Amino acid sequence: MTDKQGCILAIDHGTTSTRAILFDHDCRILAVSQKEGGVDYPHPGWVQQDANEIWLDTLAVLADVINKSGISPDQVKAIGLSNQRETSVIWDRKTGLPVCKAIVWQSRQTSEICDRWKEAGLEDMIRQKTGLRIDPYFSASKIVWMLENVPGIRERAEKGDLMFGTMDSWIVWKLTGGEQHITDASNASRTMLANIETLEWDKDLLKLFDIPESILPRIVPTSQVYGTTAPYHFFGQEVPIASMVGDQQAALFGQLCLEKGMAKNTYGTGGFLLMNTGSDIVRSDNGLLSTVAWKIGDEVTYALEGSTFVSGSVMKWMRDELRLFDKVSETAEMAQRAGTTAGVYVIPAFVGLAAPYWDDRAKAAIVGLTLGTSHDQLVRAAIESMAYQAKDVLDCMEADSGIPIQVLKVDGGAAANDFLLQFQSDLCQLEVDRFKVNELTALGAAFLAGLAIGFWTMDELKIDLGRKFVPNRDEKEMKKRYSNWKQAVKACRSFKPEMV
Repeated sequence: MTDKQGCILAIDHGTTSTRAILFDHDCRILAVSQKEGGVDYPHPGWVQQDANEIWLDTLAVLADVINKSGISPDQVKAIGLSNQRETSVIWDRKTGLPVCKAIVWQSRQTSEICDRWKEAGLEDMIRQKTGLRIDPYFSASKIVWMLENVPGIRERAEKGDLMFGTMDSWIVWKLTGGEQHITDASNASRTMLANIETLEWDKDLLKLFDIPESILPRIVPTSQVYGTTAPYHFFGQEVPIASMVGDQQAALFGQLCLEKGMAKNTYGTGGFLLMNTGSDIVRSDNGLLSTVAWKIGDEVTYALEGSTFVSGSVMKWMRDELRLFDKVSETAEMAQRAGTTAGVYVIPAFVGLAAPYWDDRAKAAIVGLTLGTSHDQLVRAAIESMAYQAKDVLDCMEADSGIPIQVLKVDGGAAANDFLLQFQSDLCQLEVDRFKVNELTALGAAFLAGLAIGFWTMDELKIDLGRKFVPNRDEKEMKKRYSNWKQAVKACRSFKPEMV
């Protein structure tokens, strides 16, 4: 039996905002609070954030969501956390202050470090141990960059005065008043420091990268009571913190992709397509990543993942920098009005290309422009780029796993765009399912926290289908368009100008 009284609070920390969402036992949203966060771009390709600002934003949304909901704080039975992965912060153990800005997952500022590792021939060994590729995306090179470039921190780290964490570790350490320095298995698997088979920090890699193990958090299951909030952070309440999970794994769980072969795509700042591979670690021959989906008790579920660095954020760029529209909600109508891109392709490689290309020096491009190209056609091409990138990954995923994907479940901000989802269905010739609740990352964190305290059983987890998109365009036509996309990507990868 479950206790159906009260609610679960999910903290959903993304790249550009931090949100708090309350779910009741029927998986209904009671209240949402959101605070936009700042992102710094100090040099081309660098992306950084202020970890203290993220912490203050977390406190703000926790207070606001309770005030908005009108519930009593003691009705919150547990807190679950989903977070942007790989983003790395190092802070002082005594003062709790970061030693520098957090390096965001998108940042390419550690490319030279990764080049050193590739030149040393470490790629195969790292892929075998971690399931990942050598890339600035992951946390290991970010830690090394800070140890090499922030004055004095190497010595402080070796003396045991500093702590490292991805954003889950940072927020939980703060929430518990410094009692818990932990990370869950899903986030640990994104650092390029954890052994994907043992789920322990790999001592060979730590020695190779010269990273002191003392700065690393303890690796814990994804769904478990780790501790409680410090009373002064949450209305005097000691609320169990019962899940920590990387945002994309949270979305996979929130969409109830609980069986092997089930897949989801998130159209967020980046694009993230994950397939549940059960207890099997599927090693990719096509540029995808093997990762931990979640660990519940002693049981580990793995996933195959393809990430694209820029997905929905290409629309933000078109709005803020090109000023082609005022609201993203206008873009579906603009795309329909265009009728066609007239041969225009947008390749949003603003910070290089991720899966399956892994070209961190590729440049963004718009290919096929003519004097007749309209702003509606540019917007349509940008929307289509999200679907093309997803197909790049999906084709590799089917090849690696040997499992044909029949249904693709979707979420993320851009999943509200009907044109995008219909185009995705036509391009991939499969069913695309969107749910009534789009807060599936937060819901996944809530589900995992609720399971840990007995708020839900597995049989009680549910989501309601909102709309189903099925193919209605000619497959031969869509294959031709995709072939053109591949040609456009080649052009963007061959153009590598020197900075002057």
